[in-house]
Amino acid sequence: MDRREELIRIFSKDIRTILRQVPVDFDQVQEIRLRVRTPLLMICNNREYYLTQEGQLSVQADSAHVVTLRELQETLEYAGSYSLYAYEEELKQGFITIQGGHRVGVSGKVITDAGRIRGMKYISFINVRVSHQIRGCADRIVPFLYKNRELMHTMIVSAPCRGKTTLLRDIIRQVSDGSDSRPGMTVGVVDERSELASCYQGQPQNDLGIRTDVLDSCPKAQGMMMLIRAMSPRVIAVDEIGGREDVEAVEYVMNCGCKVIATVHGTSIEDLRRKPVLGRMVGEHWFERYIVLGSRGHIGEVEGIFDSRGFLLGEAERKEHAG
Repeated sequence: MDRREELIRIFSKDIRTILRQVPVDFDQVQEIRLRVRTPLLMICNNREYYLTQEGQLSVQADSAHVVTLRELQETLEYAGSYSLYAYEEELKQGFITIQGGHRVGVSGKVITDAGRIRGMKYISFINVRVSHQIRGCADRIVPFLYKNRELMHTMIVSAPCRGKTTLLRDIIRQVSDGSDSRPGMTVGVVDERSELASCYQGQPQNDLGIRTDVLDSCPKAQGMMMLIRAMSPRVIAVDEIGGREDVEAVEYVMNCGCKVIATVHGTSIEDLRRKPVLGRMVGEHWFERYIVLGSRGHIGEVEGIFDSRGFLLGEAERKEHAG
């Protein structure tokens, strides 16, 4: 099954017919959005388009197909394989992960009980985020993460939607598989939002390497502790640390002799220093490498690679690692 067919089979029959006619490479599609009584939208190559009844891309809203409640409900039924109750826990987080690792985000009326989210009903908004694994995107970065064949604690710093999760995913794969010059390592992944492995029925849809174990939909701090106690990882990988519990768990993992690869929202190392919870981590040099992604230019662009003190790696050191 090609990527287009894999993806569009979750949509209602009418929208499926439209998507089959869209003249784009679905490897370039990032999102497809359905909102009741509003135009059908597609994000492709970072540009927003309306989709017409004939499957054409348009920049005019008045020419677009308007999504009906029936189409949205039918899409939700297909996405949940007519068994939404099986996805009850995921829906509490606002999404369903489907085969292929694609994420179906939903919005509607949230049901709460004593301040805790119990579920969702009257779903009227769907955002299908298309899963993209870019194998090899970390090729030029991974050599800088080792010293004397030993992996260093590494932090990826990035603003939202700049490719940090995609980069982390490929770093995990390469660390797990190893290479001729670097031995493979057992990696434990805490995938709280099901974005790294994109597990479907417990099985990763993305390639995270042959020595990787995944805790899916598990809170980060608890997951790190569970992996240390149960799976004997040499590396722990986690996406988007930020809270005090996360930082305390990272410290525990490091004190256990396990390497950490993590991401954090930020625009620079100085930005992290100013954050109350993360400032101590930076000030005490917990991480030996920082990869800062640019906030401008193309997604995934590396602005700089820095050492534990926040100094940009020099050209001589870059050549040493490249060699």
